[in-house]
Amino acid sequence: MVDEIGKFNQARWNELASQRVRYSRPYLDLNPKSARELIDPYNLLGDLKNKNVLLLAGGGGQQSAAFGLLGAKVTVVDLSETQLSRDKEVASHYKLDIETIHGDMRDISFLPDNYFDVVYHPYSVNFTPDPRPSIKGAARVIKPNGIYFYMCAHPLTAGSHEGTWNGEGYIFNKPYIDGGQTSGEPIQDDNTWTFESEEGTTISVPGPKEFRHLLPTVVNTIASEGFVILRLDEHIGDMTEPADPGTWYHFITIAPPWLFFWARYDPEATKVS
Repeated sequence: MVDEIGKFNQARWNELASQRVRYSRPYLDLNPKSARELIDPYNLLGDLKNKNVLLLAGGGGQQSAAFGLLGAKVTVVDLSETQLSRDKEVASHYKLDIETIHGDMRDISFLPDNYFDVVYHPYSVNFTPDPRPSIKGAARVIKPNGIYFYMCAHPLTAGSHEGTWNGEGYIFNKPYIDGGQTSGEPIQDDNTWTFESEEGTTISVPGPKEFRHLLPTVVNTIASEGFVILRLDEHIGDMTEPADPGTWYHFITIAPPWLFFWARYDPEATKVS
């Protein structure tokens, strides 16, 4: 059952997707090479032909297209019906069999145990106050030795953005607490997403609620659920390219916005005696 936060964010994401925010623009020009570069930059996933892949809160017609083109059997779970419609679009475009399920990432009890070879969780978990239910769900449905990709907001950066530039630096003033809300109502300084449309016009849409997840909570939950972390990366802006202060491209050279975890499910390796 979807709670009030879920209902709020579902409505916001349906609107963002209907306005075709860039995370809701299906990738219709992929080939196997570009698909692999998109989802597996470090060659950790191996041969994906006939592998069962779960995209957890990963609607939008982007990663699903890539996995499908590489031969995987793709299941997408997402709370936004509009996002899922993009996955249906790429399935039709590439003639792929992609299963779409309308559901909440925090409760995937409808999926079978030990079924997926890959659980791929692109940026979405910070739209929930607590990352642990999603990580626990991933551990239940993944096969032994399966690969788990988990993307989240950098906990220090969460709550600031390029619009806080004050002439000298960016403002970080929201409490550094686990589950603290960093955007969306009732916070008023960061509740609108402004982006360029495909036609080049500027669109502003009220954004969803987002929440800070502290690094110990994320890492300790991943480890305690039986995952061995293989790789951790930060998204860092290109320092060699000049960017004007107060722009996104400058902001991310100061404050990396995202973290990327790659992990293998091996509960025996992480068992504490």
